[in-house]
Amino acid sequence: MNLTYKRATIQDIDMLTKTRTEVLRAANQLSDTVDMSHVERESYNYYKNALNNGSHIAYLVFDGDHFIGTGGVSFYQVMPTYHNSSGRKAYIMNMYTKPEYRRMGIAGKTLDMLVRDIKMRGITAISLEATDMGRALYEKYGFVKMDHEMELPEEQW
Repeated sequence: MNLTYKRATIQDIDMLTKTRTEVLRAANQLSDTVDMSHVERESYNYYKNALNNGSHIAYLVFDGDHFIGTGGVSFYQVMPTYHNSSGRKAYIMNMYTKPEYRRMGIAGKTLDMLVRDIKMRGITAISLEATDMGRALYEKYGFVKMDHEMELPEEQW
């Protein structure tokens, strides 16, 4: 293997958009027949804005010229709290490794790079949503399940 980890730039927007769709298909167990064109357009617009204003960073992982994985983090602001006086937060997302490359430490190294970048910004509140497949990695890394957060599903309002 000839692994390289590349911090994504605006020049990578098409690859980021494509991999976002691939990640969503895998995480939600969607077939290739499900129409993702709206999500692709919105993801492209998100990356275009967020990469330019610094509210998102991502890493792309390659084996030679072959894309094999990714990971990203979105930065956002909430009101300051006792436990997070700056109100700045980081949300890790879009973690993905192609099936044939799993269990080789690729996601762990990508996570290390993201957490390093988050810490360099002085952010201390980091969260993520874990799939069953990724939960063991995140728990090993030190992430803990949140007990107090709730969500109101759209169909309820």
